[in-house]
Amino acid sequence: MGKIPPSFRSAIANIRNPSSSHILPPQTQPNHFPRKKPSNSPTKSKKTQKPDSQTPPPSIFKSPNLSDAKNLFDSILKSYQPSSLDFRFHNNLLHSYASISSVQDSTAFLRHMINSSRNSFSPDHSTFHILLSQSCKSNDRSSLAPVHQVLNLMVSSGVSPDKATTDVAVRSLCSQGRLEEAVELVKELSSKHNSVPDTYTLNFLVKNLCKCRALSTVYSFMDEMRSRFGVKPDLVTYTILIDNVCNTKNLREAMRLVSALNEEGFKPDCFLYNTIMKGFCMLSRGSEAIEVYNKMKDEGVEPDRITYNTLILGLSKSGRVKEAKKMLRVMADKGFLPDEVTYTTLMNGMCREGHALGALELLKEMEAKGCSPNSCTYNTLLHGLFKARLLEKAVEFYEMMKSGGMKLETASYATMVRVLCREGRVADAYEVFDYAVESKSLTDVAAYTTLESTLKWLRKAKEQGLAV
Repeated sequence: MGKIPPSFRSAIANIRNPSSSHILPPQTQPNHFPRKKPSNSPTKSKKTQKPDSQTPPPSIFKSPNLSDAKNLFDSILKSYQPSSLDFRFHNNLLHSYASISSVQDSTAFLRHMINSSRNSFSPDHSTFHILLSQSCKSNDRSSLAPVHQVLNLMVSSGVSPDKATTDVAVRSLCSQGRLEEAVELVKELSSKHNSVPDTYTLNFLVKNLCKCRALSTVYSFMDEMRSRFGVKPDLVTYTILIDNVCNTKNLREAMRLVSALNEEGFKPDCFLYNTIMKGFCMLSRGSEAIEVYNKMKDEGVEPDRITYNTLILGLSKSGRVKEAKKMLRVMADKGFLPDEVTYTTLMNGMCREGHALGALELLKEMEAKGCSPNSCTYNTLLHGLFKARLLEKAVEFYEMMKSGGMKLETASYATMVRVLCREGRVADAYEVFDYAVESKSLTDVAAYTTLESTLKWLRKAKEQGLAV
Protein backbone atom coordinates (compact mmCIF):
# COMPACT_ATOMS: atom_id res chain seq x y z
CA MET A 1 0.00 0.00 0.00
CA GLY A 2 2.89 2.35 -0.62
CA LYS A 3 1.17 4.46 -3.26
CA ILE A 4 -2.07 6.38 -3.48
CA PRO A 5 -4.33 5.39 -6.39
CA PRO A 6 -3.96 8.08 -9.12
CA SER A 7 -7.71 8.68 -9.23
CA PHE A 8 -7.59 9.84 -5.60
CA ARG A 9 -4.80 12.40 -5.95
CA SER A 10 -6.96 15.29 -7.20
CA ALA A 11 -9.50 14.68 -4.44
CA ILE A 12 -6.74 14.68 -1.83
CA ALA A 13 -5.36 17.91 -3.27
CA ASN A 14 -8.78 19.52 -2.89
CA ILE A 15 -9.03 18.32 0.70
CA ARG A 16 -5.56 19.70 1.51
CA ASN A 17 -6.56 23.11 0.12
CA PRO A 18 -10.21 23.63 1.01
CA SER A 19 -11.97 26.79 -0.12
CA SER A 20 -13.71 27.13 3.24
CA SER A 21 -11.80 28.93 5.97
CA HIS A 22 -12.92 26.46 8.63
CA ILE A 23 -13.92 22.84 8.35
CA LEU A 24 -17.03 21.69 10.10
CA PRO A 25 -19.85 19.35 9.16
CA PRO A 26 -22.35 21.06 6.85
CA GLN A 27 -25.15 22.53 8.94
CA THR A 28 -27.88 25.02 8.46
CA GLN A 29 -26.75 28.59 9.09
CA PRO A 30 -27.91 29.57 12.60
CA ASN A 31 -31.35 31.08 12.13
CA HIS A 32 -31.39 34.39 13.95
CA PHE A 33 -35.10 34.71 13.16
CA PRO A 34 -36.05 37.30 12.22
CA ARG A 35 -32.92 39.40 12.57
CA LYS A 36 -29.29 38.93 11.73
CA LYS A 37 -26.63 38.76 14.40
CA PRO A 38 -25.46 42.28 15.34
CA SER A 39 -22.23 43.23 13.64
CA ASN A 40 -20.66 44.38 16.90
CA SER A 41 -20.93 40.95 18.53
CA PRO A 42 -17.70 39.26 19.59
CA THR A 43 -16.00 37.29 16.83
CA LYS A 44 -15.53 33.60 17.54
CA SER A 45 -12.26 31.84 16.87
CA LYS A 46 -12.06 29.30 14.08
CA LYS A 47 -12.12 26.45 16.53
CA THR A 48 -15.33 27.49 18.23
CA GLN A 49 -17.04 29.19 15.34
CA LYS A 50 -20.52 27.93 14.53
CA PRO A 51 -20.79 26.02 11.28
CA ASP A 52 -21.73 27.72 8.07
CA SER A 53 -23.53 26.06 5.22
CA GLN A 54 -20.89 24.65 2.89
CA THR A 55 -20.35 22.07 0.18
CA PRO A 56 -19.27 18.72 1.61
CA PRO A 57 -15.62 17.87 0.91
CA PRO A 58 -14.92 15.61 -2.05
CA SER A 59 -15.17 11.98 -1.07
CA ILE A 60 -12.07 9.88 -1.74
CA PHE A 61 -13.55 6.85 -0.03
CA LYS A 62 -15.26 4.34 -2.28
CA SER A 63 -16.25 2.01 0.55
CA PRO A 64 -17.26 2.36 4.21
CA ASN A 65 -14.87 -0.47 5.06
CA LEU A 66 -12.75 0.69 8.02
CA SER A 67 -9.70 -1.35 7.03
CA ASP A 68 -9.66 0.23 3.56
CA ALA A 69 -9.96 3.71 5.08
CA LYS A 70 -7.03 3.08 7.42
CA ASN A 71 -4.90 1.73 4.59
CA LEU A 72 -5.66 4.75 2.43
CA PHE A 73 -4.74 7.12 5.26
CA ASP A 74 -1.48 5.24 5.81
CA SER A 75 -0.74 5.58 2.09
CA ILE A 76 -1.26 9.32 2.32
CA LEU A 77 1.15 9.55 5.25
CA LYS A 78 3.81 7.72 3.22
CA SER A 79 3.42 10.17 0.36
CA TYR A 80 3.29 13.39 2.38
CA GLN A 81 5.13 14.70 5.38
CA PRO A 82 2.77 14.44 8.40
CA SER A 83 3.65 18.00 9.40
CA SER A 84 2.32 19.26 6.04
CA LEU A 85 -1.14 17.87 6.75
CA ASP A 86 -2.86 20.36 9.08
CA PHE A 87 -5.98 19.85 11.18
CA ARG A 88 -8.19 21.05 8.29
CA PHE A 89 -6.96 18.19 6.15
CA HIS A 90 -7.64 15.64 8.87
CA ASN A 91 -11.08 17.12 9.57
CA ASN A 92 -12.01 17.03 5.91
CA LEU A 93 -10.79 13.47 5.60
CA LEU A 94 -12.83 12.45 8.66
CA HIS A 95 -15.86 14.28 7.33
CA SER A 96 -15.53 12.54 3.98
CA TYR A 97 -15.36 9.11 5.60
CA ALA A 98 -18.15 9.90 8.09
CA SER A 99 -20.50 10.63 5.17
CA ILE A 100 -20.53 6.93 4.22
CA SER A 101 -19.64 5.08 7.43
CA SER A 102 -21.11 4.31 10.83
CA VAL A 103 -20.40 6.39 13.93
CA GLN A 104 -18.37 3.54 15.44
CA ASP A 105 -16.17 3.22 12.34
CA SER A 106 -15.74 7.01 12.08
CA THR A 107 -14.62 7.09 15.72
CA ALA A 108 -12.17 4.24 15.10
CA PHE A 109 -10.85 6.03 12.02
CA LEU A 110 -10.28 9.20 14.05
CA ARG A 111 -8.32 7.23 16.66
CA HIS A 112 -6.23 5.72 13.87
CA MET A 113 -5.46 9.16 12.43
CA ILE A 114 -4.39 10.43 15.84
CA ASN A 115 -2.16 7.43 16.55
CA SER A 116 -0.63 7.37 13.07
CA SER A 117 0.11 11.08 12.77
CA ARG A 118 2.97 11.01 15.29
CA ASN A 119 1.64 13.98 17.33
CA SER A 120 1.23 16.15 14.21
CA PHE A 121 -2.57 16.10 14.51
CA SER A 122 -4.50 17.10 17.61
CA PRO A 123 -8.31 17.01 17.24
CA ASP A 124 -10.17 20.17 18.18
CA HIS A 125 -13.84 21.10 18.69
CA SER A 126 -14.60 21.04 14.96
CA THR A 127 -13.17 17.51 14.69
CA PHE A 128 -15.50 16.13 17.34
CA HIS A 129 -18.41 18.14 15.97
CA ILE A 130 -18.16 16.04 12.79
CA LEU A 131 -18.70 12.90 14.84
CA LEU A 132 -21.33 14.58 17.00
CA SER A 133 -23.39 15.60 13.98
CA GLN A 134 -23.09 12.09 12.57
CA SER A 135 -24.12 10.50 15.88
CA CYS A 136 -27.23 12.71 16.10
CA LYS A 137 -28.26 11.51 12.65
CA SER A 138 -27.42 7.84 13.21
CA ASN A 139 -29.92 5.05 12.63
CA ASP A 140 -30.08 4.41 16.37
CA ARG A 141 -32.97 6.77 17.14
CA SER A 142 -34.05 4.93 20.28
CA SER A 143 -31.54 6.65 22.58
CA LEU A 144 -28.74 9.19 22.79
CA ALA A 145 -26.14 6.48 23.39
CA PRO A 146 -24.13 7.23 20.19
CA VAL A 147 -24.15 10.93 21.09
CA HIS A 148 -22.93 10.20 24.62
CA GLN A 149 -20.11 8.06 23.25
CA VAL A 150 -18.86 10.95 21.11
CA LEU A 151 -19.17 13.42 23.99
CA ASN A 152 -17.28 11.08 26.31
CA LEU A 153 -14.51 10.70 23.74
CA MET A 154 -14.40 14.47 23.34
CA VAL A 155 -14.05 15.08 27.09
CA SER A 156 -11.48 12.30 27.58
CA SER A 157 -9.42 13.89 24.79
CA GLY A 158 -9.28 17.14 26.76
CA VAL A 159 -11.77 19.06 24.63
CA SER A 160 -14.68 20.42 26.67
CA PRO A 161 -18.08 20.93 24.98
CA ASP A 162 -18.89 24.58 24.33
CA LYS A 163 -21.78 26.64 22.96
CA ALA A 164 -20.97 25.57 19.41
CA THR A 165 -21.13 21.93 20.53
CA THR A 166 -24.62 22.50 21.88
CA ASP A 167 -25.63 24.27 18.69
CA VAL A 168 -24.35 21.46 16.44
CA ALA A 169 -26.19 18.85 18.52
CA VAL A 170 -29.47 20.78 18.59
CA ARG A 171 -29.52 21.50 14.88
CA SER A 172 -28.55 17.95 13.95
CA LEU A 173 -31.22 16.40 16.18
CA CYS A 174 -33.90 18.84 15.02
CA SER A 175 -33.07 18.08 11.39
CA GLN A 176 -34.06 14.48 12.18
CA GLY A 177 -37.23 15.52 13.98
CA ARG A 178 -35.81 14.41 17.34
CA LEU A 179 -37.04 17.36 19.38
CA GLU A 180 -37.44 15.54 22.67
CA GLU A 181 -33.84 14.32 22.47
CA ALA A 182 -32.68 17.83 21.57
CA VAL A 183 -34.35 19.26 24.70
CA GLU A 184 -32.91 16.46 26.83
CA LEU A 185 -29.39 16.97 25.47
CA VAL A 186 -29.50 20.75 25.93
CA LYS A 187 -30.30 20.28 29.60
CA GLU A 188 -27.61 17.63 29.98
CA LEU A 189 -24.90 19.70 28.28
CA SER A 190 -25.87 22.73 30.35
CA SER A 191 -25.80 20.91 33.69
CA LYS A 192 -22.91 18.48 33.23
CA HIS A 193 -20.56 20.47 31.01
CA ASN A 194 -21.67 24.07 31.61
CA SER A 195 -22.25 24.22 27.84
CA VAL A 196 -25.25 26.52 28.06
CA PRO A 197 -26.92 27.40 24.74
CA ASP A 198 -26.74 30.97 23.54
CA THR A 199 -29.88 32.81 22.45
CA TYR A 200 -29.41 31.80 18.80
CA THR A 201 -29.50 28.11 19.68
CA LEU A 202 -32.35 28.65 22.16
CA ASN A 203 -34.41 30.50 19.56
CA PHE A 204 -33.79 27.82 16.95
CA LEU A 205 -35.03 25.14 19.34
CA VAL A 206 -38.01 27.24 20.49
CA LYS A 207 -39.02 27.85 16.87
CA ASN A 208 -38.95 24.11 16.14
CA LEU A 209 -40.85 23.27 19.32
CA CYS A 210 -43.56 25.80 18.44
CA LYS A 211 -44.23 23.94 15.19
CA CYS A 212 -45.28 20.65 16.77
CA ARG A 213 -45.55 20.98 20.55
CA ALA A 214 -48.17 22.50 22.82
CA LEU A 215 -47.44 26.07 23.87
CA SER A 216 -47.43 25.01 27.53
CA THR A 217 -44.56 22.62 26.75
CA VAL A 218 -42.56 25.41 25.13
CA TYR A 219 -43.18 27.72 28.09
CA SER A 220 -42.14 24.98 30.52
CA PHE A 221 -38.87 24.44 28.66
CA MET A 222 -38.11 28.16 28.58
CA ASP A 223 -38.89 28.56 32.29
CA GLU A 224 -36.55 25.70 33.18
CA MET A 225 -33.73 27.10 31.04
CA ARG A 226 -34.13 30.45 32.75
CA SER A 227 -34.38 29.18 36.34
CA ARG A 228 -31.67 26.49 36.13
CA PHE A 229 -29.17 27.93 33.69
CA GLY A 230 -29.90 31.63 33.43
CA VAL A 231 -30.80 31.50 29.73
CA LYS A 232 -33.25 34.34 29.19
CA PRO A 233 -35.45 34.89 26.14
CA ASP A 234 -34.70 37.93 24.00
CA LEU A 235 -36.79 40.01 21.61
CA VAL A 236 -36.39 37.37 18.88
CA THR A 237 -37.71 34.68 21.22
CA TYR A 238 -40.83 36.68 21.97
CA THR A 239 -41.32 37.40 18.27
CA ILE A 240 -41.19 33.67 17.51
CA LEU A 241 -43.77 32.98 20.22
CA ILE A 242 -46.05 35.82 19.15
CA ASP A 243 -45.87 34.74 15.50
CA ASN A 244 -46.83 31.22 16.56
CA VAL A 245 -49.84 32.25 18.67
CA CYS A 246 -50.99 34.69 15.98
CA ASN A 247 -50.92 31.88 13.41
CA THR A 248 -53.13 29.84 15.73
CA LYS A 249 -55.41 32.88 16.10
CA ASN A 250 -54.76 33.10 19.84
CA LEU A 251 -54.52 36.89 19.89
CA ARG A 252 -55.29 37.20 23.59
CA GLU A 253 -52.08 35.26 24.30
CA ALA A 254 -50.21 37.41 21.77
CA MET A 255 -51.11 40.58 23.65
CA ARG A 256 -50.13 38.92 26.95
CA LEU A 257 -46.74 38.14 25.47
CA VAL A 258 -46.35 41.77 24.42
CA SER A 259 -46.94 42.81 28.02
CA ALA A 260 -44.41 40.22 29.22
CA LEU A 261 -41.95 41.51 26.65
CA ASN A 262 -42.32 45.05 28.00
CA GLU A 263 -41.80 43.80 31.55
CA GLU A 264 -38.54 42.21 30.43
CA GLY A 265 -37.38 45.60 29.22
CA PHE A 266 -37.64 44.92 25.49
CA LYS A 267 -39.20 47.38 23.09
CA PRO A 268 -41.35 45.84 20.35
CA ASP A 269 -40.05 46.58 16.87
CA CYS A 270 -41.79 47.01 13.53
CA PHE A 271 -41.56 43.30 12.67
CA LEU A 272 -43.29 42.32 15.90
CA TYR A 273 -46.08 44.87 15.50
CA ASN A 274 -46.61 43.70 11.92
CA THR A 275 -46.87 40.13 13.18
CA ILE A 276 -49.63 41.06 15.62
CA MET A 277 -51.48 43.12 13.03
CA LYS A 278 -51.31 40.18 10.63
CA GLY A 279 -52.96 38.01 13.30
CA PHE A 280 -55.88 40.45 13.68
CA CYS A 281 -56.20 40.73 9.91
CA MET A 282 -56.44 36.93 9.57
CA LEU A 283 -59.60 37.18 11.67
CA SER A 284 -60.88 40.22 9.72
CA ARG A 285 -60.57 42.34 12.87
CA GLY A 286 -59.55 45.59 11.26
CA SER A 287 -60.36 47.74 14.31
CA GLU A 288 -57.89 45.89 16.52
CA ALA A 289 -55.27 46.07 13.76
CA ILE A 290 -55.71 49.86 13.65
CA GLU A 291 -55.31 49.99 17.45
CA VAL A 292 -52.01 48.15 17.18
CA TYR A 293 -50.95 50.54 14.41
CA ASN A 294 -51.74 53.56 16.58
CA LYS A 295 -49.91 52.05 19.54
CA MET A 296 -46.96 51.38 17.29
CA LYS A 297 -46.77 55.06 16.31
CA ASP A 298 -47.23 56.17 19.94
CA GLU A 299 -44.22 54.05 20.87
CA GLY A 300 -42.14 55.80 18.23
CA VAL A 301 -41.83 52.77 15.94
CA GLU A 302 -41.97 53.76 12.27
CA PRO A 303 -44.30 51.66 10.07
CA ASP A 304 -42.88 50.11 6.91
CA ARG A 305 -44.39 48.92 3.63
CA ILE A 306 -45.48 45.62 5.20
CA THR A 307 -47.33 47.55 7.92
CA TYR A 308 -49.47 49.40 5.40
CA ASN A 309 -50.05 46.36 3.20
CA THR A 310 -51.16 44.44 6.29
CA LEU A 311 -53.54 47.19 7.38
CA ILE A 312 -55.04 47.55 3.91
CA LEU A 313 -55.61 43.79 3.89
CA GLY A 314 -57.23 43.82 7.32
CA LEU A 315 -59.46 46.78 6.60
CA SER A 316 -60.48 45.36 3.22
CA LYS A 317 -61.32 41.93 4.69
CA SER A 318 -63.41 43.49 7.44
CA GLY A 319 -65.45 45.53 4.95
CA ARG A 320 -63.85 48.90 5.71
CA VAL A 321 -62.83 49.67 2.15
CA LYS A 322 -63.04 53.47 2.51
CA GLU A 323 -60.56 53.37 5.37
CA ALA A 324 -58.36 51.03 3.37
CA LYS A 325 -58.28 53.55 0.51
CA LYS A 326 -57.37 56.30 2.97
CA MET A 327 -54.54 54.12 4.25
CA LEU A 328 -53.36 53.80 0.65
CA ARG A 329 -52.94 57.59 0.50
CA VAL A 330 -51.22 57.66 3.90
CA MET A 331 -48.84 55.01 2.64
CA ALA A 332 -47.95 57.10 -0.41
CA ASP A 333 -47.54 60.25 1.73
CA LYS A 334 -45.03 58.36 3.91
CA GLY A 335 -42.93 57.61 0.86
CA PHE A 336 -43.95 53.98 0.35
CA LEU A 337 -45.15 53.52 -3.21
CA PRO A 338 -47.98 50.97 -3.32
CA ASP A 339 -47.01 47.78 -5.14
CA GLU A 340 -49.08 45.12 -6.88
CA VAL A 341 -49.77 43.44 -3.54
CA THR A 342 -51.22 46.65 -2.11
CA TYR A 343 -53.44 47.35 -5.10
CA THR A 344 -54.60 43.75 -5.50
CA THR A 345 -55.49 43.56 -1.81
CA LEU A 346 -57.57 46.71 -2.04
CA MET A 347 -59.24 45.56 -5.27
CA ASN A 348 -60.17 42.32 -3.59
CA GLY A 349 -61.79 44.25 -0.74
CA MET A 350 -63.70 46.46 -3.18
CA CYS A 351 -64.94 43.43 -5.10
CA ARG A 352 -66.07 41.82 -1.85
CA GLU A 353 -68.18 44.92 -1.20
CA GLY A 354 -69.68 44.75 -4.71
CA HIS A 355 -67.62 47.67 -6.06
CA ALA A 356 -66.08 45.77 -8.97
CA LEU A 357 -66.28 48.80 -11.30
CA GLY A 358 -64.44 50.88 -8.71
CA ALA A 359 -61.78 48.16 -8.56
CA LEU A 360 -61.51 48.33 -12.34
CA GLU A 361 -60.88 52.08 -12.07
CA LEU A 362 -58.21 51.37 -9.47
CA LEU A 363 -56.49 49.16 -12.05
CA LYS A 364 -56.19 52.17 -14.35
CA GLU A 365 -54.74 54.24 -11.49
CA MET A 366 -52.31 51.45 -10.72
CA GLU A 367 -51.05 51.26 -14.29
CA ALA A 368 -50.89 55.06 -14.59
CA LYS A 369 -48.53 55.15 -11.61
CA GLY A 370 -46.20 52.66 -13.23
CA CYS A 371 -47.15 49.66 -11.12
CA SER A 372 -47.59 46.54 -13.22
CA PRO A 373 -50.50 44.26 -12.30
CA ASN A 374 -49.79 40.56 -12.01
CA SER A 375 -51.86 37.46 -12.70
CA CYS A 376 -53.41 37.60 -9.24
CA THR A 377 -54.55 41.18 -9.89
CA TYR A 378 -56.33 40.25 -13.11
CA ASN A 379 -57.93 37.15 -11.63
CA THR A 380 -59.16 39.16 -8.66
CA LEU A 381 -60.87 41.62 -10.99
CA LEU A 382 -62.23 38.88 -13.25
CA HIS A 383 -63.71 37.07 -10.26
CA GLY A 384 -65.20 40.32 -8.94
CA LEU A 385 -66.78 41.32 -12.25
CA PHE A 386 -68.44 37.94 -12.77
CA LYS A 387 -69.58 37.75 -9.17
CA ALA A 388 -71.19 41.19 -9.51
CA ARG A 389 -72.99 39.88 -12.63
CA LEU A 390 -71.44 42.60 -14.78
CA LEU A 391 -71.45 40.07 -17.56
CA GLU A 392 -70.47 42.12 -20.60
CA LYS A 393 -67.65 43.88 -18.74
CA ALA A 394 -66.53 40.54 -17.31
CA VAL A 395 -66.48 38.79 -20.71
CA GLU A 396 -64.62 41.73 -22.23
CA PHE A 397 -62.06 41.54 -19.42
CA TYR A 398 -61.73 37.77 -19.89
CA GLU A 399 -61.06 38.21 -23.62
CA MET A 400 -58.33 40.71 -22.78
CA MET A 401 -56.73 38.23 -20.37
CA LYS A 402 -57.07 35.45 -22.92
CA SER A 403 -55.35 37.46 -25.64
CA GLY A 404 -52.48 38.03 -23.21
CA GLY A 405 -52.18 34.32 -22.51
CA MET A 406 -52.88 34.73 -18.80
CA LYS A 407 -53.81 31.70 -16.75
CA LEU A 408 -57.07 31.47 -14.86
CA GLU A 409 -57.05 30.78 -11.14
CA THR A 410 -59.38 28.18 -9.68
CA ALA A 411 -61.74 30.63 -7.97
CA SER A 412 -62.14 32.93 -10.97
CA TYR A 413 -62.63 29.97 -13.34
CA ALA A 414 -65.29 28.41 -11.13
CA THR A 415 -67.17 31.71 -10.80
CA MET A 416 -67.05 32.30 -14.55
CA VAL A 417 -68.44 28.86 -15.36
CA ARG A 418 -71.25 29.12 -12.80
CA VAL A 419 -72.34 32.60 -13.85
CA LEU A 420 -72.27 31.78 -17.57
CA CYS A 421 -74.30 28.61 -17.04
CA ARG A 422 -76.84 30.42 -14.86
CA GLU A 423 -77.24 33.02 -17.60
CA GLY A 424 -77.88 30.28 -20.13
CA ARG A 425 -74.55 30.77 -21.91
CA VAL A 426 -73.46 27.13 -21.68
CA ALA A 427 -71.50 27.28 -24.96
CA ASP A 428 -69.42 30.14 -23.54
CA ALA A 429 -68.82 28.09 -20.38
CA TYR A 430 -67.49 25.22 -22.51
CA GLU A 431 -65.19 27.71 -24.29
CA VAL A 432 -63.82 28.86 -20.95
CA PHE A 433 -63.31 25.21 -20.02
CA ASP A 434 -61.34 24.65 -23.24
CA TYR A 435 -59.13 27.67 -22.56
CA ALA A 436 -58.51 26.63 -18.95
CA VAL A 437 -57.29 23.23 -20.16
CA GLU A 438 -55.28 24.55 -23.12
CA SER A 439 -53.54 27.21 -21.03
CA LYS A 440 -52.88 24.64 -18.28
CA SER A 441 -54.55 26.92 -15.78
CA LEU A 442 -56.10 23.87 -14.13
CA THR A 443 -55.76 20.14 -14.53
CA ASP A 444 -58.18 18.47 -16.91
CA VAL A 445 -59.89 16.73 -14.00
CA ALA A 446 -60.31 19.88 -11.90
CA ALA A 447 -61.63 21.93 -14.81
CA TYR A 448 -64.06 19.22 -15.92
CA THR A 449 -65.28 18.51 -12.38
CA THR A 450 -66.22 22.16 -11.89
CA LEU A 451 -68.03 22.33 -15.23
CA GLU A 452 -69.84 19.02 -14.68
CA SER A 453 -71.07 19.96 -11.19
CA THR A 454 -72.33 23.28 -12.53
CA LEU A 455 -74.21 21.61 -15.39
CA LYS A 456 -75.77 19.14 -12.96
CA TRP A 457 -76.96 22.03 -10.82
CA LEU A 458 -78.37 23.76 -13.91
CA ARG A 459 -80.34 20.67 -14.97
CA LYS A 460 -81.77 20.26 -11.47
CA ALA A 461 -82.67 23.96 -11.31
CA LYS A 462 -84.51 23.73 -14.63
CA GLU A 463 -86.46 20.71 -13.42
CA GLN A 464 -87.56 22.69 -10.37
CA GLY A 465 -88.37 25.75 -12.45
CA LEU A 466 -85.60 27.80 -10.87
CA ALA A 467 -83.79 28.38 -14.15
CA VAL A 468 -84.77 28.85 -17.78
